Amino acid sequence: MKKTLYLIRHGQTLFNARRKIQGASDSPLTEKGKQQAITAGTYFKDNQIKLTHAYSSTQERASDTLELMTQLPYTRLKGLKEWDFGTFEGESEDLNPPLTPEEETYGDFFVRFNGESDKDVQNRMNTTLLELMEQENHENVLAVSHGGACFMFLKKWEDLSKREAIRFDNGCILKFEYENQRFTFIEAINHNF
Repeated sequence: MKKTLYLIRHGQTLFNARRKIQGASDSPLTEKGKQQAITAGTYFKDNQIKLTHAYSSTQERASDTLELMTQLPYTRLKGLKEWDFGTFEGESEDLNPPLTPEEETYGDFFVRFNGESDKDVQNRMNTTLLELMEQENHENVLAVSHGGACFMFLKKWEDLSKREAIRFDNGCILKFEYENQRFTFIEAINHNF
């Protein structure tokens, strides 16, 4: 039976607006971020999508986003947390290393700074979301996570080199179908802000 996962990047935060590396640290949603969350929630109402279960990262910006989107009870999961960037957190995004062109990721750069590798993040997200989708009655699942974590999960299931760049701004909804322990990327739903 096909199920649907709606993986959402949290709304804009103070660190996003100030171009600071956020990772495992946290900062509050901005007014724009709150509006992004409300707009994402409206998408489900407008399209008459009945969510069966909701999950959030343990980080406040993700749970705040979810609470603005829906009144559905939810569970916070560490597996949905953002990439840990180690000592780079709180610093300017200008300090991020260049992405490797063939992979479009940071690889294990942050490990030597007490952070996570891209594969660690990808495996954590994949394990968590597979476990969720395998549960009974999980037909339309909402999961609120983060930019880096969402990107690594998307990269696991979609060959990004074979398509146009996928934009997923704050508040973006990444829609996946799930069947037989496989995710199929359907679309990225961005709202214009």
